[in-house]
Amino acid sequence: MPLDLHEWISFEDDHDQRTWMFDATFLRSNWNCIYGAGCKGILDDDAAHMEQGCCSYGAHFADDDDVQTVVNAAKRLKPHHWQYIRKGRAGGILGDEDGVTTTRLVDDACIFLNRPGFAGGAGCALHVAALEAGERPMDWKPDVCWQVPLRLEEHADEHGYVTSVLREWKRRDWGEGGHEFHWWCTDDHRAFNGGKPVYKYLRDEIVELVGKKVYERMVKLLERKKWTPLPHPSVKR
Repeated sequence: MPLDLHEWISFEDDHDQRTWMFDATFLRSNWNCIYGAGCKGILDDDAAHMEQGCCSYGAHFADDDDVQTVVNAAKRLKPHHWQYIRKGRAGGILGDEDGVTTTRLVDDACIFLNRPGFAGGAGCALHVAALEAGERPMDWKPDVCWQVPLRLEEHADEHGYVTSVLREWKRRDWGEGGHEFHWWCTDDHRAFNGGKPVYKYLRDEIVELVGKKVYERMVKLLERKKWTPLPHPSVKR
């Protein structure tokens, strides 16, 4: 049996001229983020002691709205949230990687990453401040930072019909550099120790990506009795 064997579920959305596909194996799994609790980071060697998680590189932005979200959130940060607030205020929060806008790097990691020993605690300053404000961190952070380890891909055929695929984020999704990571969380059983299945644990993130109606329809399929055969739609008609 191949190691990377996944079950998939799918359904049509004729109103939207779209087929939705979901990685049921990952969504039913108990993966959870283990930042600060065994995460080895995404460098080329074990970097658990650095507590950088996915933040060793600048976050790539999806679009101008994504940039503006983070610019606005950064203005709300206080010194007890953000270790590098002086550098951020003086030199800005945006950087450039081969012509692509990213969060700026400071001391070889994202400018928003508080390092071990910071009085406010290690981790993302945006995340910390959002929680303190009683808001969702995903509404403060770059899109890629709250989407990982989920990935939504969309493909349109020559007639404009769209296939949307929601799956786990794999090494290959980082480009060539992803294969050089010493460690990646969806490859390691130690990250699969959460108390909820992913589709519940990351509910807000999934709803943000696919919408509430699609999410609810997906959940019904994920929660059906396992291994119950689904009749072909033609037979059901």
